[in-house]
Amino acid sequence: MVNTECQGTHSRLALCCKTSKIFSMFYKSDKRWLCHVDDDNYLNVPELMKLLRQFDHNQDHYLGRASLSHPIEALDRDTNQRVSFWFATGGAGFCISKALATKMMVYASSGTFERMCQRVRLPDDVTIGFIIEVLLKKPLTKVQTFNSHLQQLARIPTKQLQNQLTLSYSITEKRRNVVNMVSIMSDDPTRFKSFHCTYFRGYGNGNCPAT
Repeated sequence: MVNTECQGTHSRLALCCKTSKIFSMFYKSDKRWLCHVDDDNYLNVPELMKLLRQFDHNQDHYLGRASLSHPIEALDRDTNQRVSFWFATGGAGFCISKALATKMMVYASSGTFERMCQRVRLPDDVTIGFIIEVLLKKPLTKVQTFNSHLQQLARIPTKQLQNQLTLSYSITEKRRNVVNMVSIMSDDPTRFKSFHCTYFRGYGNGNCPAT
């Protein structure tokens, strides 16, 4: 775990601060892909590896799921012009190739990314879309198997769950949005434990019930 020393809130500036630190860490690494998922996502590692093997990390690739059915519009305060672009929602997860992430560093390293967020006054995942699609002129490759809580998760057929890259959930007093999975263990409101122990019990620390 890395202490970013960013504010521990969900504000735009706090999120952009954390994202800028992620880009700076990635730039210093020898990794081929920068993949972002939220801490309340289930990440299907075998499916992620299968996806990334289809793309060359030495080429510019931006992989993710759009949360809207149309490009978002924003005001670029540096040019005072309205711009339109797609972005991959952070709540579902996204991946950026090393080649593209390297090109982004002038806009996304520590300090500069926060200024970019202020430039469009939008959250970190939307700002990434602005940098990639508007400033670098690279398109989003839409991958529908990234899933955030914005999707109607119960509508994903149970037999297709194993092919999803990420899973999310939303549980409130008024709404329950979880995957269509029969719970095989107690204390599993998100169904993530049941999903993992049904399909991937070989991964992780073995906290699955005996079969």
